[in-house]
Amino acid sequence: MRLLLRSILLAPATLAAALCTAQCPAGQLEVTIEVVTDDWGNETYWQLVPYGNTCGQSPLFIGGNTAALTCTSGGTQTSPSGGYASNTTINAGPWCLDEGSQWSIVAIDSYGDAQATYRVFADGASIGEFNEDGGFHIFSFTVMAPEAHDLGVIALTTPLYNTEGLPTAITGTLRNFGSETITAFTLNAALDGALVLSQGFTGVSIPSGNIYEFTTSDLWTPDAPGSATLTVWATDLNGQPDAVPSNDIASAGLVVNEPTPDLVNDYLAAVPTIAIVADDDEDLLTPRDLAFHPDRSRDELWVINKDVANTGGSTVRFFSPGQPQQTHLWQRDPNAWHFMSLPTAIAFGDNGNFATCPGIFDANQNGGDPFTGPSLWSGDPAIYAQPGEGPLGSHLDMLHVNPRSQGIAHERWNRYWVVDGHYGDVVMNDFREDHGPGNTWHGDAVIRRYAGINIQRDPNDHIVSHCEFDKRTGWLYVVDHGNQRVVRLDTRSGSVSGPGAHGPWESYVEYSQMSGHTWETVASSGLQQPAGITLSGNHLLVSDHANGDIVVYDLAAGGFPEVGRIATGLPGIMGIEVGPDGRIWFVNATTHALGRLDPAVSTGVHEPFTASAFSAYPNPASDRLFIAAAASTPADAIVTLLDASGRKVMEGTYAAMRNGIDVSSLGAGAYALAIGETAIRLCIQH
Repeated sequence: MRLLLRSILLAPATLAAALCTAQCPAGQLEVTIEVVTDDWGNETYWQLVPYGNTCGQSPLFIGGNTAALTCTSGGTQTSPSGGYASNTTINAGPWCLDEGSQWSIVAIDSYGDAQATYRVFADGASIGEFNEDGGFHIFSFTVMAPEAHDLGVIALTTPLYNTEGLPTAITGTLRNFGSETITAFTLNAALDGALVLSQGFTGVSIPSGNIYEFTTSDLWTPDAPGSATLTVWATDLNGQPDAVPSNDIASAGLVVNEPTPDLVNDYLAAVPTIAIVADDDEDLLTPRDLAFHPDRSRDELWVINKDVANTGGSTVRFFSPGQPQQTHLWQRDPNAWHFMSLPTAIAFGDNGNFATCPGIFDANQNGGDPFTGPSLWSGDPAIYAQPGEGPLGSHLDMLHVNPRSQGIAHERWNRYWVVDGHYGDVVMNDFREDHGPGNTWHGDAVIRRYAGINIQRDPNDHIVSHCEFDKRTGWLYVVDHGNQRVVRLDTRSGSVSGPGAHGPWESYVEYSQMSGHTWETVASSGLQQPAGITLSGNHLLVSDHANGDIVVYDLAAGGFPEVGRIATGLPGIMGIEVGPDGRIWFVNATTHALGRLDPAVSTGVHEPFTASAFSAYPNPASDRLFIAAAASTPADAIVTLLDASGRKVMEGTYAAMRNGIDVSSLGAGAYALAIGETAIRLCIQH
């Protein structure tokens, strides 16, 4: 399915020609096959054989690199010259085949990564499209004319992780399985079976076999946290019903997270407490950034290490970060030397993937072109950094026009914004459909370069220039380290003015230069070595590597005034992040540490807290009792210990008690421990 996006660019001329030239006798249909090659067309070899046969058994047709490849060439990691050209559509056929007969395409890729796409037509109408990663596949189809009206949802790219109160569009991809060109349809979406929107699309053109990427203008606003099943389907195809309902619907499980509370006023009211929760004992080596996994039930915080160029960077995943039961896992992908070389930043997406950007000029490390840029990774522990995932490690995708990248921020699905430290631009990198673990095809990407901001990186390639995307407004906030300022770009502004400068070094669906975009300076004084950046409500937080200050700006007030500083006294801070509970986390590249700031007081300006399920251990307890609560539990949540008669024997804030409660002086017996209105039973014995 990875190459389906490319078919949107194909004109219907091939279909029209086939419709006009069908010469087959009654009982047969004219079958043609389009082969769409990737960046390595020479690695393609294929055969058309009767159904049930394999390669070499009575082939009707043999195509591709027939001089150098054979039936045994699949996955041999060879790339001989000859055969098909790269990024080209080759037409094979026509053949007059019996209606109802079954046939197979034996598809071989000699290197064993990204295969070509095979599009099958009968009398000019699409009856199949096939593409899978790997060295050897057999795809089968039946020679049968399709129904006139048949439109199905083949992919959903609506965020899997959402936030209560934050509107989002329903997005995905349709494919026309019918013979008639679709010019109008109605898109429908339901959550747990209840219709949430029904929007008409007119003035479109989706020829047979082609796809259409949709984005609804009607937005869905999650109104409560929890989980739900999204189903999407199309109706009213050119005013007609869909003739094949069985392939209409696509579904996805969505999660709605609670909004993150804004605790900035608490931090500014008094000096916060600093908790160092990990250092080089937990495998932190020049950490430069951090990010929380969007699935809050996993309670994971990821930190990215700079390491050295010839090994590539690494990640440390913290489970239950900052809690007594905290554990960690250090990982490095087998091909991190290329795909995660001297990384500067990490950002998680709303689909569970994450992206990193490299601080190196040439990811090939051979003194050649600046062939480097952001990489996409899976947050699935069964895929990320696991051996044997693909020929080139476990990365899901990589783009190559952003050398010495300094920061990365997520917008939507697989779309990320990158600070290009070499050319000083801001660049939108949309990976779109990933190529699968360890493969190589990047041709469906869309990249747009926003020049003129002239960001200056640290000339020593150490201190970062991070960025943060505000999903409420579309503004991208960018640290300009070298110019000691912070700027912002309106990502909704500007237009394509021509091909992108600097490269490209490979083929993309689009690589464009933007012009007419709006950007402005947010702060240009009071910063010595700005590095990290994050948002908390209407507050913008910027870390100063020189002194460890976290500088706070008010985005709701005119002129973006500085409203205060959180003085940590820890020079070396780079990446900063606001956790799900509103607390500020940071990494320090000088001390190789991960830390958390806890507000000393509560001003009461944030939303009231309702405790989630929690536990305490050991149970029974004798000397000391520890609380294991959700990461969203605020520091000022009230913790109460009651004896069997309901008498309050101990009370304090979660901040004071989360590192352990001394129960050695309490009598043995049954007790209740409560956070807010949620309580659990426990026992004390001596």
